[in-house]
Amino acid sequence: MQKSYLNVIDIDGKHIWYNSTASGLMQIWCMDADGSNKIQMTANEKDNWFAHVSPDGHHIVYLAFNKEDLLPEEHLPNLHVELWLMNSDGSNQHKLVNLFGGQGTINVNSWNQDSRRLAFVNYEELF
Repeated sequence: MQKSYLNVIDIDGKHIWYNSTASGLMQIWCMDADGSNKIQMTANEKDNWFAHVSPDGHHIVYLAFNKEDLLPEEHLPNLHVELWLMNSDGSNQHKLVNLFGGQGTINVNSWNQDSRRLAFVNYEELF
């Protein structure tokens, strides 16, 4: 069964960013504010969550889980994950960092107002 989750409406109010399993794994999608023009923005072998649009609207940061670690509709804590960045048109997707985190790493939009920095949570592995 397909699952979809709303993430964020971009700064200009013209687009909605959301997660969906429409293609099998959890991927990041974008659509016009009226629900039309749905576009899959990520298409890789990861489960991608939590798209956050930079204040200038130029970049998207998101969290990628290894598909072997959880079901596509799950976003669990305490896992090895990756923080990724892409341009708002889906181009230039690249990994920023590997970290130990997951649920809670970037639950809320954490961009600085200048769109040049962002905050995230990297858990400490205690075992």
